[in-house]
Amino acid sequence: MSKLKPLSSNMEDYMEAIYHIVSEKKAARAKDIAIRMAVNSASVTGALRLLAEKGLINYAPYDVITLTPEGEILARDVVRRHEILKDFFTKVLGVDEEEAEDNACKMEHAISPVIIDRIVRFVEFVQFCPRGGESWINGFHQFCDQNTISGCETAISQCLDNMKERQKQFKEIKQETVTLDTLRSGQLARLIRIKGKGPLVEKLKSLDITPGSIIELEDFSENDDYVGIKVRGYHLSLRKDDFSKMELAPVPSC
Repeated sequence: MSKLKPLSSNMEDYMEAIYHIVSEKKAARAKDIAIRMAVNSASVTGALRLLAEKGLINYAPYDVITLTPEGEILARDVVRRHEILKDFFTKVLGVDEEEAEDNACKMEHAISPVIIDRIVRFVEFVQFCPRGGESWINGFHQFCDQNTISGCETAISQCLDNMKERQKQFKEIKQETVTLDTLRSGQLARLIRIKGKGPLVEKLKSLDITPGSIIELEDFSENDDYVGIKVRGYHLSLRKDDFSKMELAPVPSC
C-alpha cells in the first residue's frame, strides 16, 4: 500500500475505538463505535466510509467492521502512543488516572515517534538504573504533593547503598536467567536474548523489541495457552511454546 497521508486526530480516535472493540469482540459494529465515542450514527458512517477508502478497515453497510493489516498497524501505533503517555503521567509524574487519560487523548495525536521512544527509554532507565527506581519516583511525587524535599539529606548515602546492593543483585542475575512462566504478574524483567528463529523473533524485531528491553508480565494462568506481556508500550500475547525462547533477567525491586 502506498504511504498514507497522516490521519486527523478525529480519524485516529475512530481507529483507536475500532481497535479496542475488535480486541474485545473480534469485530465491531457501527453502533458499538457510536456508543464508545459518544457520537451519532451519521458521524460514524461518514468516518467508516473514509477509513474504508483509505484501506484501513473492512466495511460494508450493516456488516461487521474489521481492521485491514495496514489499519491494524496504524491503530496499534495510536493505542501505543496513548498508553505510553498515560503510563508516564501516572507512574512517573504521579498524575491521577482521569487527568492522565484526558491528556493522553489530547497529546497522542501530535507527539512524534522520537519523543515516544525517548519516554519509553527514560522509564526503562528509571526502573533499571541503581540511581533511580521507584523510591526515586516516589520522592518526586512527595515533592510535588507536599512541596518538601525532606529526606534528600540522606539521599546520597542511601543512593550509594542502593547502588551497591543492586550491583550485587545484577551480578547474581547474570549467573542465572529466567523464563516468563517463573515471573509474577506485574513483575519486570530485562530481555537478555531471543533464541532461535521464526515468527516470534521476526515479530519482536518488527516492533523494535531487542535485548535490553524491559518486559512486564501482565497476566498468566497455567490453564491458558497464552500469556500477556507489556513491552515498549505494546500489549502482546505469547504462546506458552515461546516461553523458552526468551531469556530474561528480573529487574531488582527498589
